[in-house]
Amino acid sequence: MINVVGITKLYPQERNRKKGEPTKDIYGLKEVTFRVNEGEVFGFLGPNGAGKTTMIRHLMGFIRPDAGFAQIKGLDCWQNSRAVKSLVSYLPGEMNFLEQMSGLEFLKLMSGMHGDRPIYQKRRDVLSARLELNLKQPIRKMSKGMKQKLGIIYALMLDSEVLILDEPTSGLDPLMQKVFVDLVLEEKLQGKTIFISSHMFPEVERTCDRVGIIRNGQLATVEGIQALRQAQQRTFEITVENEEQVQLLREYGLAIVAVKGTCLAIEIKGDLNPLLSGLALVNVKEFTQKTTELEEAFMHFYEGRDVCEPGIISDHVSTTG
Repeated sequence: MINVVGITKLYPQERNRKKGEPTKDIYGLKEVTFRVNEGEVFGFLGPNGAGKTTMIRHLMGFIRPDAGFAQIKGLDCWQNSRAVKSLVSYLPGEMNFLEQMSGLEFLKLMSGMHGDRPIYQKRRDVLSARLELNLKQPIRKMSKGMKQKLGIIYALMLDSEVLILDEPTSGLDPLMQKVFVDLVLEEKLQGKTIFISSHMFPEVERTCDRVGIIRNGQLATVEGIQALRQAQQRTFEITVENEEQVQLLREYGLAIVAVKGTCLAIEIKGDLNPLLSGLALVNVKEFTQKTTELEEAFMHFYEGRDVCEPGIISDHVSTTG
């Protein structure tokens, strides 16, 4: 459904006036390639300035790539941007509303601009009830969280085949974040293709089939949620019979990161055979594996590395991802 091949975006670097050095191009995105299948929920993760919003702007046809291409349902996102927009509901990271309108007036305006189908009103009313938003309230009096709810209602009421959501739960309280997760899962059951840029690891874990991790304009990996967890360092909590056996495991060379009496925490990356061989030497009373959170796996790609590197621009000189 979404096909991105070799997308590269270059921006000119300001000339160093003191040294008189020539202008050099720097990367907003560099050779980014991934695919989102029909009916899939795909998470796009990265810190602020990594290139998330720049990628979304390419998908929406707002900017032209310097190399590569992006397609949605076989349509080039730049060359056929109008047709692409008819397929997509887009929730930007920061929405600009007509403050003099009420929420209801705004949604009626948006509905009219998209053909004013009867299903829009039905979905609008259901969504506003689920998100507990009074649509009669003037937008100028709405809080950030309320405006975010309004944006979510706008994106979901259009019943589009493809949803592109940039930081969709920003400003929502935990209860409304859970409601949003439920809404995404319901949209997925209807066969929608959903692209989510997010910092909220719990919501990504609950909703996404796969995630792409972007770092400084380059794609670090695309993995299924479970595969991403399993590929990283795992921690096992083990209880043995006595302290002599604890010492035996120490001498065996396992990476023991914590000990409390006869209970140990052992970290393993990759092959489990060294752990199993070591445990064969002792009497194991309890054995549990600590669940690897998505956030831990995500941070693996940033450990020991600088936030910015020469030659990489931070998301079109934007303060948002």
